[in-house]
Amino acid sequence: MAYLYYGADARPAEIPDHVLAHVKVVAATKLRRGESFMLTWRHRGEGTGGRTSLWMQPSIPLRFVFDEPEPEALDSEYLRKLANEATSSRGIVLEWDDEAIVGHPGEAPPIDAMAA
Repeated sequence: MAYLYYGADARPAEIPDHVLAHVKVVAATKLRRGESFMLTWRHRGEGTGGRTSLWMQPSIPLRFVFDEPEPEALDSEYLRKLANEATSSRGIVLEWDDEAIVGHPGEAPPIDAMAA
């Protein structure tokens, strides 16, 4: 699992490494341009319900922590999907199960940065 720390909250959101690696690229691109967006995910685990939505904006501290020391291979199609969602009024809605990312198109050749 990877961890997303946002703002002054000391409790991180737990998100799979592969998913958060893609969110990191999209967030860095959007926030570097001064563009805000919504990021939403459902709560995971026994007895948890509901969801969290964050308004991602450049002035709020953001930190990504990954369990793996090596960067994840990025899927250009999944990056494009997240980037398109980030520009919508709904924002990015993350979905995953214990085995795979829901809606993930499959493994494509890794890329170093999101296509603008």
